[in-house]
Amino acid sequence: MAAHVSAVRALYKRILVLHRFLPIDLRALGDQYVKDEFRRHRGASPEEAKGFMTEWQNYKETLQNQVLASAGDRLGPARFGADLPEEKLRDFQDEQIGQLYELMLESTKPNRQFDIREDGQ
Repeated sequence: MAAHVSAVRALYKRILVLHRFLPIDLRALGDQYVKDEFRRHRGASPEEAKGFMTEWQNYKETLQNQVLASAGDRLGPARFGADLPEEKLRDFQDEQIGQLYELMLESTKPNRQFDIREDGQ
């Protein structure tokens, strides 16, 4: 049990560190979502916890690869995110579909909460 708690905590912290490389508005949105999801799954069954950890580990690896790629490509704007395959959507519960929809709406708002521009823009 202690090893699992340690692994969850390490994954949580690593994701928040990776979020530091996101644009500030996406970082704020992502940090809040991660905190809410990890809090929501504190009492998850072992089977749910396994799936939860697998998906968040995949997210961490994807984001880590995107951060490294964006660091090496200074010419273009950094691109973060990934398409969600339809077969994964079929496994989602109705509540998860609703959360995903709300997250999509929030992340694609034309007037985001923060509008910070680089020097010279």
